[in-house]
Amino acid sequence: MAARLVQINMKARDDSALGGFWAEALGWGVSSEEPGVTNLEPEGFVYPDPIAVCLDLVVSPEPKTVKNRVHVDLATNSTAHQAEVVTRLKDLGATPVDVGQGDVPWTVMADPEGNEFCVLDPDSRRHRHRPGPERRPVDGPRRPGRQRVLPPHPRLTRTLVSRSPWPPAGTLRRALAADRSPS
Repeated sequence: MAARLVQINMKARDDSALGGFWAEALGWGVSSEEPGVTNLEPEGFVYPDPIAVCLDLVVSPEPKTVKNRVHVDLATNSTAHQAEVVTRLKDLGATPVDVGQGDVPWTVMADPEGNEFCVLDPDSRRHRHRPGPERRPVDGPRRPGRQRVLPPHPRLTRTLVSRSPWPPAGTLRRALAADRSPS
């Protein structure tokens, strides 16, 4: 049976202040607060809710020093709603940031402690995590001096793989296995 995501844990220098920001931003309540931990839940939440995910802010003395490896995406239902949400978040203390996203339909912001998050427009879901080939490095074999990248679309991937000078994955392994088999 698969596990279910129930909460996201976020580090904060001041959990209470950052919890207040996110509670206002999301329209959620502070469900419980103890020294060093602030828990946020949607209104009417009863644990374990089969749909909702909670946000826990836990105090950490270390400052944020690098880009988040996980971030929150906030949905909007129209371009006008997106603009309203961005304005409201700025009023709460968020700031627009440039993390190299280029010209995209979503707005990247940082909360008062510098944690990046996105305010999506209604169409962002279809393409928000498909950056161009120059931004999609992958692990794997590389030609000397070049980083291997994947194209942003599966059809393009098939086209490039079919034109590749390298044999398809597993071809060499099968050929070697055939040479070793007893004749």
